[in-house]
Amino acid sequence: MPVSDQISVVVVDDEPIIRAGLGAILDSQADLTVAGTAGDGEEAVEACARLRPDVLLLDIRMPRRNGLWALAELGRRGLLGPGRSQALMLTTFDLDEYVDEALAAGASGFLLKNSSYEELTGAVRAAAAGHRTLSPAVTARIIEGHLRARQRPSDQELARLRDLTERERDVLRLVGDGLSNAEIADRLVVSLHTVKTHVSRMLTKTGCQSRAQAAVLARNTVLARNTLP
Repeated sequence: MPVSDQISVVVVDDEPIIRAGLGAILDSQADLTVAGTAGDGEEAVEACARLRPDVLLLDIRMPRRNGLWALAELGRRGLLGPGRSQALMLTTFDLDEYVDEALAAGASGFLLKNSSYEELTGAVRAAAAGHRTLSPAVTARIIEGHLRARQRPSDQELARLRDLTERERDVLRLVGDGLSNAEIADRLVVSLHTVKTHVSRMLTKTGCQSRAQAAVLARNTVLARNTLP
């Protein structure tokens, strides 16, 4: 793979052993390369400004300046967004206020440190492509929060489901259960490419901008009516 096709990543964590471990995982992938590392929020901002990576893998809890400070500072300097660096938050904590603040500040995703290698590398690729990714545990927390706030689906939500095919509804239900594309492929006994196609069409037809939105839509309608209309 040409160097220009590689996704460059800066790994930010205050623990050297974690930086080394994450770097080894990312460098083992043909399309990913670690451009640099940093040990706190200030170093993260400096590294991002200097190296302009595709993705900044950013821990939240760090000494001096934490990851949320770095995220806000990067946004203030205009270093985040389409055509610039994408920030993927990586932490051992899934506290709601961290998730809300990170996403509001422009984070492209939020992963827990107990995520699998596949979830980590997949999230980095998704962030580089401009997509948002949330850890299944974080997605579940967001969904449950929406469900507690509103148990019944609106007529508008139900109308967004009418054009779905039976298989697209199956996919939507499984997205609502928090399954990854690979897990959906195994459950439905179809190829990963087929699942990606169904997910893309389902998102387009329902008007959802992300899997998290689709999951909330699925859970709202299923809980209210038991089955999708």
